Amino acid sequence: MFPTDFSRRFSTGVTLFLSLWIGSASGLFAQVNEATAEDNEPLFHDSHFHLSNYVHEGISTRRMLEVMGDKVGRVALFGIPLTQKWDYFLNGKRRPGYYLESTSEMYYYSFIDAIIANQYLRLNEADRERFDPFIVGFNPTDMNGKDHVRQVLLTFPGVFVGIGEFSIHKELVTSKIAGHAASVRNPAVNELLSFAGEVGLLVILHCDINEMRGVGDHPAHIDDLRDLFSRHPDVNIIYAHTGLGRFVGPTRTHVELLDDICSDHSLDHVYFDISWDEVAKWIVKDEETVKAWSRLINRYPTRFLFGTDSVAPKSQEAYLKTFEDYQPLWKQLTPSASRAVRLANYERLVNAARKRVRAWEARNLEEEEVDGPIVIPFPEKVPARQAAQLEAR
Repeated sequence: MFPTDFSRRFSTGVTLFLSLWIGSASGLFAQVNEATAEDNEPLFHDSHFHLSNYVHEGISTRRMLEVMGDKVGRVALFGIPLTQKWDYFLNGKRRPGYYLESTSEMYYYSFIDAIIANQYLRLNEADRERFDPFIVGFNPTDMNGKDHVRQVLLTFPGVFVGIGEFSIHKELVTSKIAGHAASVRNPAVNELLSFAGEVGLLVILHCDINEMRGVGDHPAHIDDLRDLFSRHPDVNIIYAHTGLGRFVGPTRTHVELLDDICSDHSLDHVYFDISWDEVAKWIVKDEETVKAWSRLINRYPTRFLFGTDSVAPKSQEAYLKTFEDYQPLWKQLTPSASRAVRLANYERLVNAARKRVRAWEARNLEEEEVDGPIVIPFPEKVPARQAAQLEAR
């Protein structure tokens, strides 16, 4: 028989061991349950995706569902607003498929919106929930641009939720586009954004923050951009790539400029996407840049979205490459900030746009159905028609 004090010590030790084991096991099970909950969610929603390339060839939405699998939840769906011209006198029998493969000009291709709508409408209702199409086939230098958007909405009701990605200043592209060069100062852009605010459309705007050869720590286009953003407080604007590009890199003050926008409550409607692997190279360049960007995003987690900027990917591995490129950043974000950037901000902004755009379509389609299949009535005839309807009642 064991001595009393030994029995007491043994009993206490066993009790302590069991309590520690149970506590560790509980923690382990909690971690497993938490991981399982996360596993039930996709890695991300894609806020920036091109179904087709610069000659409007790509993959179908059905094929895209296979590429997405269970890794990606929802995708902001659009084509490319421009076509790379095949100029036989410059390229002969070689058809260029990308803007860096030819010196010939480019032009706006309006039919791309019908292509995207057709691909979306081919899907069953459940699969459509995974795509959110955007209108891109308008010319941002043309005061008629807003009318193109209106026609597309009423021709394909129930499809689109936003406009973009459309480009203003874009490295190597702007100088190749036929006609007048796009500019943030052009009143046509103001008209587009005003109409977007009226309808509730979400806007994805590409505008290089600087020229390819930088002009110092104060980027060339930041003041004009801030003025544009300030004029449209009722429009949710996603500023693509935070203004960076393949050759337009961040100035020494880039993160500070973004912080300044985020801290300005008059610009609470301005958001940023960190799409494109060419942008990832600036953000995860080294430990210092990762820390600077992670501090910024952890401070303003509701203002950033992740997108791939992928163009008609041929495999899931190729499609997920940009997400993997950002791994150093994901590791530095808080869990809540990471989820906001990858999932929650997309859901909040796109769901709000869906609701507002569907309501606008319902109001305007009701007016259109009075006289039959008129797609767009001449504006000056609308008041007369409405007066006639009131008299008939």
